Amino acid sequence: MWDQVALAYIIDLAFGDPRKIPHPVVLIGRLISYLEKLVFNDKLNWLLKRYIGTVVVVFVVGISASITWGIVYMATLVQERLGFVVSILLISTTIATKGLMDSAKNVAVSLGKKSLGEAREKVSLIVGRDTGNMKRRDIVRATIESVAENSVDGVIAPIIYALIGGPSLAMAYKAINTLDSMIGYKNERYKDFGWAAARLDDIANYIPARLSVLILAIAAIVCRKNALKAIKTAIKDGRKHASVNSGWPEAAVAGAVGVRLGGTNYYAGVPRKSDPIGYGKGALTARNIEEVIWIVFVASAITILLSKAVIFAFSYVKGL
Repeated sequence: MWDQVALAYIIDLAFGDPRKIPHPVVLIGRLISYLEKLVFNDKLNWLLKRYIGTVVVVFVVGISASITWGIVYMATLVQERLGFVVSILLISTTIATKGLMDSAKNVAVSLGKKSLGEAREKVSLIVGRDTGNMKRRDIVRATIESVAENSVDGVIAPIIYALIGGPSLAMAYKAINTLDSMIGYKNERYKDFGWAAARLDDIANYIPARLSVLILAIAAIVCRKNALKAIKTAIKDGRKHASVNSGWPEAAVAGAVGVRLGGTNYYAGVPRKSDPIGYGKGALTARNIEEVIWIVFVASAITILLSKAVIFAFSYVKGL
């Protein structure tokens, strides 16, 4: 399975997500939207909303994994080598290293051109907060926080789940992640209907988020950044985030690069303040975005290499 995951990772780096090919995550998103329109009723009590929301989560995750397994199985029946190739292609759709780096680079380029309007437009594609009135510092902070957070659910976690359970488990993970991004909010509409989606996403990312601290710290060494501070900041500030998982990679990145994250964000015009993460005192710049991009890119490669080392170690111990 490691060979398949490694090749899938390389394919993602080379091609990203081709726009002309229907992406599985997009299809999963459409399914979620359809089911929400079909079953959601605001007049139901909180318990029924949670029950229906849980049914939606189980169905979406189950159908995503099942269809993926079925596609690979049918391809393998035709020819074993075809099944191998299909597995690689499906796994590559669950990894988003290139897409994550390109999105962040686009923001940095716009900032380099001193076009705040364009930078706000670019950053709006990768964050859920209001971006219309963002200042330069806010744009940089939002980009760094998004890249750090998505280093887990877009890179590290999919690789881990693919290694454990192949394309089916990787796709199940992406379904969980997509459910959380669409209905896992704590607002009036989704706090009960999306309860199961949010909780399952917390569980699925719990270990990968904490493993990301070690991986990002190793990447910091390679990028000549402060690995020790990355770990110290994660230990000190990783729990400050509103999310049980997002604070760990954000704190690790903040420590490695030496910046201060967190602050006030606006969602639909409503301010939401978060505790500061990191020790940095200087102004955030587009250069910081580029530093974080490199750290996350190296971290993605390290995840692949470390997994091979772990597999080799297990095989060696088993052979004793």
